[in-house]
Amino acid sequence: MTDIVVLGSTNMDLVAYVEKAPQRGETVTGREFRTIPGGKGANQAVAAAHAGATVSMIGAVGNDSFGARLRSTLEHSGVNTDHLRTVESPSGTAHIVVDDEGGNAIVVVPGANGTVDHLAPGDEGLIASADALLLQLEVPLPAVVAGARAARAHGVRTILTPAPARPLPPELLAAVDLLVPNEHEATTLTGRTDPREAAAALLDSVPEIVVTLGAAGSLYVTRGAEPVLVPAPQVAAVDSTGAGDTFVGALAVARGEDRPIREALAWAAAAAALSVQRPGASASMPYRSEIDKQYAS
Repeated sequence: MTDIVVLGSTNMDLVAYVEKAPQRGETVTGREFRTIPGGKGANQAVAAAHAGATVSMIGAVGNDSFGARLRSTLEHSGVNTDHLRTVESPSGTAHIVVDDEGGNAIVVVPGANGTVDHLAPGDEGLIASADALLLQLEVPLPAVVAGARAARAHGVRTILTPAPARPLPPELLAAVDLLVPNEHEATTLTGRTDPREAAAALLDSVPEIVVTLGAAGSLYVTRGAEPVLVPAPQVAAVDSTGAGDTFVGALAVARGEDRPIREALAWAAAAAALSVQRPGASASMPYRSEIDKQYAS
């Protein structure tokens, strides 16, 4: 079984469902509101656990009701939370508007996640024991860099989702094995709007790139080989929140099982396709048996 550590954020998603997202200065009426455990780190942890990995979470929650629920949700999903700190800051929140086409707009308030600016005692040992470390950018960059360096020092595969998109320091990229941006993030990192050109530019810094293309699938690029484009299953999206995290969690499991890259990408795409047909982030993430069934169809 693949052993995965996730260093990242935990947020309570405050989700409003609307027919059409409001423009600046506009007020619209929503039809439903939900509080759903999320955060890119927690989402990837749940996705990987549901997909069949042994998963541990490094991060922080607040000493509040959201924090208690976030921890409980992770544990209920089979994620080890021994390295999930409880701090006095409020838990992180994400304020999300989801429209009738399944699109979303998100404002993240870091809260307790902002205290995760270093590795705590025992974190490096946990990372060293894993097959893979998953990182995102919703906790302070010093912790992300420290985690990546620890993984590199111990020969642990590092997978980075560069979101929210921002310029990345060379010392971080030098410690990353696989970078998984979406189209927007790839453009932000390189200034190039074509996914193939953006991925090729990123190969100067990272040996493997997967650019996620939404409903169009994903593009894999590595040094010395032809790009691989894998389509996504065509489904009716209800809510795309967390789809990218579902993809990354499932991809990490598939790569940990040494599946060929085309199969790994297709299996991860099957997981993401299932997630967009359900509301919410962590609540929408499919289990391994569901992914296998979707992949085989």
